[in-house]
Amino acid sequence: MADKTIYQDLTQLGGTSKIPVSPDEAVLERVPNPHKDVDYAVRFTAPEFTSLCPLTGQPDFAHLVLDYIPGDWLVESKSLKLFLTSFRNHGDFHEACTITIARRLLETTEAKWLRLGGYWYPRGGIPIDIFYQTGEPPENVWVPPQDVPGYRGRG
Repeated sequence: MADKTIYQDLTQLGGTSKIPVSPDEAVLERVPNPHKDVDYAVRFTAPEFTSLCPLTGQPDFAHLVLDYIPGDWLVESKSLKLFLTSFRNHGDFHEACTITIARRLLETTEAKWLRLGGYWYPRGGIPIDIFYQTGEPPENVWVPPQDVPGYRGRG
């Protein structure tokens, strides 16, 4: 069984948590990496990410794929879900949302490597995809391609 003391500082896991009002108020939590002696890839996929257009207030939708190679820390998944959900009432352009998410995750996890693909669904008939990567992943780690399937309207 895992050492329960690594979870002692978590404030959201195991209880009811309210959706943060904004990404700035959202708390991303981390736990010690129990296998920090091994380089490995972690993937989170959020196929129903939503935010708001800052000008019209209309909803925008994206399929986010996060890959990272942890160092000493892992992002706690419930806090990640709440952080991503906090964008539902947040107005910002696709680029700002995607880069804000990547930077917060990098700051929280201190990952050895991080890549975020923001595959945004068409707005005005044009899909906008945003990609962030910190550099080349270590050679000894298999990081699968993101391969987000195309959707109608994309050539």
